[in-house]
Amino acid sequence: MGVQLGDIVVKERLEISALSGRRVAIDAYNALYQFLSIIRQRDGTPLMDSKGRVTSHLSGIFYRTARLLEAGVKPVYIFDGKPPALKRRVLGERAEVRLEANEKWQKAREAGDLEGARKYAQASSRLTGTMVTESKELLQAMGVPFVQAPSEGEAQAAWMTQERKVDICSSQDYDALLFGAPELARNLTISGRRKLPGKDVYVEVEPELIILKDTLAALGIERKQLIWIGILIGTDFNEGVKGIGPKKALKIVKEAGSLTEAVEASKGEFEVEPAEVEDFFLHPPVDANAAVEFGEPDRKKILEFLCKEHDFMEERVSGVADSIVKKAGEKGVQSGLGQWVK
Repeated sequence: MGVQLGDIVVKERLEISALSGRRVAIDAYNALYQFLSIIRQRDGTPLMDSKGRVTSHLSGIFYRTARLLEAGVKPVYIFDGKPPALKRRVLGERAEVRLEANEKWQKAREAGDLEGARKYAQASSRLTGTMVTESKELLQAMGVPFVQAPSEGEAQAAWMTQERKVDICSSQDYDALLFGAPELARNLTISGRRKLPGKDVYVEVEPELIILKDTLAALGIERKQLIWIGILIGTDFNEGVKGIGPKKALKIVKEAGSLTEAVEASKGEFEVEPAEVEDFFLHPPVDANAAVEFGEPDRKKILEFLCKEHDFMEERVSGVADSIVKKAGEKGVQSGLGQWVK
């Protein structure tokens, strides 16, 4: 879920066209979970091929990435590595939630409750190692680079943005800000019309941009204090203090001279040492040698992988693949995709 800072960060509407020519580091696991959650049939069943293998993640990777490429965006997918020990608790809790949601999904389907079935199915989404490998294979065929992070993908993306190896981070979670990402783009891979859970109401989900320095200036704090806020309300590495949301946490940290003082003022009990969480956000493991190299899209490989191997409709895939190849060859966008990198 990530840290919930939505109520206090400074957001602005983002037109995808404004990202044309920019290298965007996309939190791959975050995007893949979104695809697995959203791209489903009416009763919540994920898309599958004739062998019963889930393909929702491949549909998302292919069509959503193609949309970004068409807009001139240079996507770079960053994959998570080994989760830190601090994250074991939350991973265990998420596994329990998925198991419970899967049981409720099956019951809702049997009862003919399509609304409930889809809701529970979305919560039961599970990303496997095979899905990750398949996603990387498809990206390679599309000529889109990916980076394997040693630990948290958002940490790697934030560091690469700081080092100007990429221009901006993209994730639904706000954790990238705590890791120091100068700019965070949200809703890039899931923008569009969405139905609100449990309601017959649809809303437009539009891309938005959060500039770290603008948020810090508006709140009157430093990045380290933003991390303290995250610790008080809860992160992927620690539970927050009950009754403390982002606005109350902001008040506490602005009156505190240190993390220790902020923790004491919160009157909360922490199952992990807050200083360890702070240190992880400030000094996460990253691959300092990570390179971003765009390749040539291979139309034949795309069609073989999606259509022959996973039963995608050839007519539709072929048209999108043609657009990808055409876009890659346009003068001014590429003279050999390797020259995309600044």
